[in-house]
Amino acid sequence: MSILDIDIIQRYIRTCNDGWLQGWHERNGGNLTYRMTPEEVAQCSPFFQEPGAWVNMGVTAENLAGEYFITTGSGRFFRNVILDPSHSIGIVEINDKGDSWRIVWGLEDGGKPTSEFPSHFMNHSVRKAATNGAYRVIYHAHTPNLIAMTFTTPLTAKAFTKALWQSATECPVVFPGGVGVVPWMVPGGAEIALATSEVMKTFDAAVWAHHGTFCSGPDFDITFGLMHTIEKAAQIYNLAMASGQGKILQTITDDNFRAIAKEFGVTLNEDFLD
Repeated sequence: MSILDIDIIQRYIRTCNDGWLQGWHERNGGNLTYRMTPEEVAQCSPFFQEPGAWVNMGVTAENLAGEYFITTGSGRFFRNVILDPSHSIGIVEINDKGDSWRIVWGLEDGGKPTSEFPSHFMNHSVRKAATNGAYRVIYHAHTPNLIAMTFTTPLTAKAFTKALWQSATECPVVFPGGVGVVPWMVPGGAEIALATSEVMKTFDAAVWAHHGTFCSGPDFDITFGLMHTIEKAAQIYNLAMASGQGKILQTITDDNFRAIAKEFGVTLNEDFLD
């Protein structure tokens, strides 16, 4: 048996490959992190290597002190995760101050966690606090249809949420709270990490203008499903706008949304309805 036989590692690898097959991860684009449970850490710890040096992140989250994360590697490719996991992904431990990481497995040949790790880390902190520890996954992908929308749709939560909800009936059921929006920012640093974490205090998903989608959830299925649903809705929206030359003849109404919410027992964000 190896660490690659452990269920959580297998499910993590599958999610990476699913994203690659969708076409969301050109070259080394996108990143995925997972906050491990104590039981999963115990399963994997016999395979841990001699820890690397502590690396300060430039951000701090005390509620993540001592946690362990599975992460994709900076400059490593999603398409290689399934072929060469120990080179493409790794496990990092967070120090007792919640401001530094060190590698305990994987990321071989001088690898390090994704350059977006500070953004992931701060958003794990926010989502852990907001969900009483239930949310464990942060996923960022370069979803082309949603990126295209950021060139033609006002960069507000209401504009994006309403457009996506109206594009497919399942959308208000899958993300009844809507989606947030982060304006374009230089990726990889503390500034975008903090800006995104503010948005994720309210939303499970954020649009990164001209960049992609940022999603959170309790497990891989829910988080990947959220990303997939948002991107498919964006594709439908773009197709409808293109085929109608910007004119929409009919759509799902606000009263229709309220009827959906009642039928499926979800609470819609009324701020996005007129």
